[in-house]
Amino acid sequence: MTARTAVRSRIWTVNLLTVVVIVVCFAVSLMVGRSGLTVADIVELLTGDGSARDRLVFDWRAPRALAAPVFGACLGVSGMIFQSLTRNALGSPDVIGLNSGAYTGVIIVLMVGGSGFGEVAVGAVVGSIVAAFAVFVFAYRGGLAGFRLIIVGIAVSAVLSSFNQWFAVRADLDESMRAAIWGAGSLNGMTWTPLVAVTCIALVMACVLGPLSHVMRAFELGEETAASLGVRVERAKLVMVLVGVVFTAIVTAVAGPIAFVSLAAPQIAKRLVRSPSLTVTGSALVGAAVLAVGDLTAQHLLGDVSPPVGAVTVTLGGLYLIWLLLKE
Repeated sequence: MTARTAVRSRIWTVNLLTVVVIVVCFAVSLMVGRSGLTVADIVELLTGDGSARDRLVFDWRAPRALAAPVFGACLGVSGMIFQSLTRNALGSPDVIGLNSGAYTGVIIVLMVGGSGFGEVAVGAVVGSIVAAFAVFVFAYRGGLAGFRLIIVGIAVSAVLSSFNQWFAVRADLDESMRAAIWGAGSLNGMTWTPLVAVTCIALVMACVLGPLSHVMRAFELGEETAASLGVRVERAKLVMVLVGVVFTAIVTAVAGPIAFVSLAAPQIAKRLVRSPSLTVTGSALVGAAVLAVGDLTAQHLLGDVSPPVGAVTVTLGGLYLIWLLLKE
């Protein structure tokens, strides 16, 4: 067996095992709860023969059970794009300020009297885009160097976080609580409408990723090599930033800033397959599995305490970040 065949075999094996983890988490999320379902109940539901009680439980649980892997995949791909762009394991939306920008956008919406889901979602998306634009402008010096992008992103994130903390101290208690609940990152109350909207946008962005895949592989060889291969480097960087922002923004708009999935998923996928490069499929699948496991943990594995999934991913991701900083 050649080295290339061995790598492909390992990639297929890891991807298959990751899919199994995602499917198991989905099934457990449907079955476990106050009104338990069995495998037979789920089969009856899928064939349209389930009872009204089972269908009601299915309608409550299925959107959340599906949202976890879909949102996790979006975050994993976003992290992979930024890490490929910066050629740095710390290059993720969590680090360069997109989550803080989304939080600031939601806060501004609350300050001007907005309260509906649509207004909050628009505020989160616009906040992410404005934060990304600010990072891009301040980091651009005749080109967009990856390390400079990370440093500027950390600075912009710190400024936005200071504003967010000021709002928490000075705002009305109800507004402050709403912002804090949203900022924790949660899949509670997930329904089919936002899930379908995010899925459709993600599929459109996935179509854009196809032509970008060879560009990202070229970037891993260095910008000069990519340019010699015919890649328009700066334009490709801008497109990659926009696609990465969209993947992060659509999830953040619906569920709040779920931290560290974007940071950890691409690197975990890379180490599982022992590959020198990041892959879109691996990052998406690992991101989906990480968030699915995290949400299952938040719902059922901590006793009577049911923290938002963002709190679970922050805890696990913080440990991962410490390990990564010590290793790198």
